[in-house]
Amino acid sequence: MSQARIPAAERPDLGAVVARLRAAGVSMTELSFVDNAGVVRVKSVPLDRLGAAQRYGVGASPCFETFTFDDVLEQGRFLGGPDGDLRLVPDLDRIVPLAAQLGWAWAPADKFVQEGGRFPACQRNFAAEQARRLGLRVRAAFEHEWALGQGGTDEFVPALTGAAYGLTRLEQAAGYARHLVAALHAQGLEVQQFHPEYTAGQVELSVAATDPVTAADDAILVRHTVRRVAHEHGWRASFAPCLFPGLPGSGAHLHLSAHDERGNLFAGGAGPHGLRPEGEAFLAGVLAELPALQAVGAGNPASFLRLEPSRWAGVWQAWGRETREAGLRLVTGTAGTEQWAANAEVKCLDATGNPYLVVGSVLAAGAAGLRAGLRLPPEIAGDPALFPEGHGIPRLPATAAESAEALAGSAVLAEAMGEVLHDAVVTVRRAEARRFADADPAELTALTRWHW
Repeated sequence: MSQARIPAAERPDLGAVVARLRAAGVSMTELSFVDNAGVVRVKSVPLDRLGAAQRYGVGASPCFETFTFDDVLEQGRFLGGPDGDLRLVPDLDRIVPLAAQLGWAWAPADKFVQEGGRFPACQRNFAAEQARRLGLRVRAAFEHEWALGQGGTDEFVPALTGAAYGLTRLEQAAGYARHLVAALHAQGLEVQQFHPEYTAGQVELSVAATDPVTAADDAILVRHTVRRVAHEHGWRASFAPCLFPGLPGSGAHLHLSAHDERGNLFAGGAGPHGLRPEGEAFLAGVLAELPALQAVGAGNPASFLRLEPSRWAGVWQAWGRETREAGLRLVTGTAGTEQWAANAEVKCLDATGNPYLVVGSVLAAGAAGLRAGLRLPPEIAGDPALFPEGHGIPRLPATAAESAEALAGSAVLAEAMGEVLHDAVVTVRRAEARRFADADPAELTALTRWHW
């Protein structure tokens, strides 16, 4: 086995890291990775084994690359089955003591093969590689929506009642919110907003934007902390896309902006709403790939119980300024803030998507738009579901099967991911679509409510 998995010159000072963690009371460390169904998997080691984990990695079967959300192993062209082994290497630059799980630290893991090289289907490395290939400074963050339910039951009984966005609901969640925000701050995350949301028991939290890989790391850490703090309050937290068929669900929208040496590509230009030509091309590339991006970031069968028109879920392959029914929303910011505030929101996403795959795929789509010099079509305003028939605005895939085939047919994402990773993601999404094609919505929500 190679002993040079990460070059020595690039490794953090292990002694300093261990001393810091020990001083914080840490004795166990989690190493997390996310599969292609969006489920976070984990291995853990005692603190005194952290050095060995960094140098040699911790073993994990590559079978997880083709696990569906309910832990059924599928066979793809390259991955699946009982053979082989990977090494999970913790990123010690990102390791952090968990404020809501005392005695534990968490670190995201990169995947390597036993011979020492990168695993070609490592989703975290995919995100990092797309950021490097783009050659721009990207700032990104996920919005987090989840529902709080009463503990002690596998049914979902809302822990909060009252009006959407209502003060009465916040009053019930006030202690939880204070505990949660304190824990996130202790873990180095900057919380920007917390509020009650629309559907039963639902709340939302936003964190500050950062680089793409860190944004995906932050998504995992936020969700982990949300669930742990809920447990401490006798509740359960669910990031599932739909808990009650026929009602709005929870998304995981991605906000991002792209910058070059002149500043924000989404502000200060002569294009629509101040877009610079490069910014318009980037967003046109994302818009063109929205059907495939939906498969990456919301391709679970349960996602389509949420992805309905007139629910602000972004089910239309369209864009608009502050248009929440469009799959791609341009946020220009308040007058005077455009250079630092202008960003785009990809709305057709939820927590069933691997966040590393999501950010990497969005960057790959934007890069393709830049290379091709694409331009945006006319923007929309309002709700296309209420437009006259024949309006010509494409609906994004309405089923998991349609979504999976959009990803299978995406030349842009196939090239960016490489054949091994692309085939694994398509394998998972096709398998989930096939197995749950005729599932009753109530059955599907019951199967998925506690997986994310």
